[in-house]
Amino acid sequence: MKLDYHIWKSAVNGYLAFHIDSKPRPTFFNIADAYPELDLITQAYPAIRAEFDQLMAAGVEMPQYHDVDSGEREISDTTPKRWNVYVLEVLGYKVEPNQARCPETCRAIARVPNVVQAFFSILDPGKSVPEHEGPYLGYLRYHLGVHVPRNNPPKITVNGRDYVWKEGEGVLFDDSWPHAVVNHSDELRAVLIVDVRRPLPLTGDLVNRFVTNVVGRYAYGRAVARKADQFTRLQFS
Repeated sequence: MKLDYHIWKSAVNGYLAFHIDSKPRPTFFNIADAYPELDLITQAYPAIRAEFDQLMAAGVEMPQYHDVDSGEREISDTTPKRWNVYVLEVLGYKVEPNQARCPETCRAIARVPNVVQAFFSILDPGKSVPEHEGPYLGYLRYHLGVHVPRNNPPKITVNGRDYVWKEGEGVLFDDSWPHAVVNHSDELRAVLIVDVRRPLPLTGDLVNRFVTNVVGRYAYGRAVARKADQFTRLQFS
């Protein structure tokens, strides 16, 4: 009998929640305390911004989020305008043509342990994202503000708390809380997203490693990386 995805997800999340010390779970984290290695990415902002600007100047075509991950269609494709992604790696699979265009960005990411996935997330001017929850408790999400409109900058609301992106600033949060993006700006908004495995006690960490490195890698990561790779290669074929 095939185990229902929602039952499986609820069971694994319930087990991990038992091992998360803070109750209630924090919403935002102090990077220096929770995951200081992520500051290495923040420090690399000038190089990351330069590579992103080169992508934009070259007119590199990027897929919409739901083009590489159909499970995101409900939040990606239900409001006007585009939410594009430029995937660099996901669960151990590296999207080589994308990485080749962003070597300094990938060098900075490689210095961080336990990366789950990394990608540029680009919202068209005025593109908002409805409230949703990340599916899994086993990771934390880092955003680096890469290109943020100065006029009416967009914000993300996580668990009822607002954060307005700033260029060159990193923020770390638990995206399993309900969150949404409100965006009334007249320029694109771009952030570098890096998901990292949540620090947990030994037994919780062992389960988390199995879920991400085995189950997630083959059930999710391989398909997303393949779609991202194929999209990029088609643009240059």
